[in-house]
Amino acid sequence: MRCSTFLSVCAAAALSFLTPLAALANSQQAETLAEIESKGLQAVGSDRLERMIAESRSANDIEFTRGWLAEQPKASGGEQWKCLSEALYFEARGETVKGQFAVAEVILNRVKSEDFPGSLCNVIHQGTGKKYQCQFTYTCDGYAEVIAEPRAYDRVSKIARAVLDGKVPSLTDGATYYHTTAVSPRWSRVFTRTAKIGVHLFYRDGVQTASN
Repeated sequence: MRCSTFLSVCAAAALSFLTPLAALANSQQAETLAEIESKGLQAVGSDRLERMIAESRSANDIEFTRGWLAEQPKASGGEQWKCLSEALYFEARGETVKGQFAVAEVILNRVKSEDFPGSLCNVIHQGTGKKYQCQFTYTCDGYAEVIAEPRAYDRVSKIARAVLDGKVPSLTDGATYYHTTAVSPRWSRVFTRTAKIGVHLFYRDGVQTASN
């Protein structure tokens, strides 16, 4: 009994000495890790770090609402941005915000496809000059393209900017065609429907299935 008691006391004493040492080691390790992390962040640079944080948040920060659009800074850009903004204005300004994003995605998908021209402006104006034989009706319907609703244009221009900046998650599953629910074009029977957003149905090349 005495030997057991003595051993227990010795073990307890040993632990009382070991615990502060372990805590000290952990503290030193934490300080070392913090120092390494700090040096790493300094190497990245504050500007680059801010961009990395913004990029990681951007896709999750998108809200398909007018309120979200109103909070975004006034959009600007070059010729491709202007072409996309005008296409969204004339093709989808009466659509929901999510629907407008989806239409923009279709246009961008066409640019990426080998079946269409390789720039936004060329995709949008494909067939322009041949009345009612163009890809986007507003470019060949014979009417002047007048932006009479500046607020609507301001909204869609922000959508165009966000899409071109790659900040929007996929909505149409690769669609390269769309039409409103008010019509039923022949081509829709042989393409695969990928989504229905607002008053638009979206399709990509392929055979239409019963589940669509």
